[in-house]
Amino acid sequence: MKQSIFTIINNAPLTRDVFRMTLLGDTSAITAAGQFVNVKLDGLYLRRPISVCDQSGDELTLIYKVVGKGTELMSGMRGGELDLLTGLGNGYDLSKSGDRPLLIGGGVGVPPLYLLAKRLIAEGKRVSVILGFNTKSEMFYENEFRDLGARVTVTTADGSYGVKGFVTAAMPENYTYVYTCGPQPMLKAVYDVSATSGQFSFEERMGCGFGACMGCSCKTLYGNKRICKDGPVLVKEEIIWQK
Repeated sequence: MKQSIFTIINNAPLTRDVFRMTLLGDTSAITAAGQFVNVKLDGLYLRRPISVCDQSGDELTLIYKVVGKGTELMSGMRGGELDLLTGLGNGYDLSKSGDRPLLIGGGVGVPPLYLLAKRLIAEGKRVSVILGFNTKSEMFYENEFRDLGARVTVTTADGSYGVKGFVTAAMPENYTYVYTCGPQPMLKAVYDVSATSGQFSFEERMGCGFGACMGCSCKTLYGNKRICKDGPVLVKEEIIWQK
């Protein structure tokens, strides 16, 4: 974990309530796709955890959805600086992917899969990506994944674009491993039908973001784990679903 000041160089909407922010600063603590940063915002006590979408040199890309006071404040920023804790969370392990990994993202679970796809493709993997949204107007980053060289399928719950239905409706028969991030009902659905092992990134409310407060603790096969510190990525075989 590292605390650094970043400069905002761009912040613009991708959809009505999803924004992409590009920053410049010390990204050295970001070592794995799937990690997140914790953003300090003036007037708010708790930092806001945001997944890393992309990192290249000293440039950092965050994609976030406006859902409360913190992200609403972020959406209005044009220029200026942000205090970030970087290198949080464990991130995805690329060594397990095999030759044909399948990446599945739902809504704001899509962004961390971009850097993952980028790095897997750089290793010569044949990456397939499924992006799930409620409706066409909420869709983002289809072309960005295609530009990386990934095979991309989009699903919408209402059938307004791509495959009608949830992400599980578009899962292929042949893949070597699954990586996924999104709301818990989606993760559970993928877990139930996936034919291989995989890594699941969980979204949880966090207090500190680095394991001190125990506010995001969950049960796993190997004991309690903190989503912010020991996660957010859990291996399929250790997950215990709470009823």
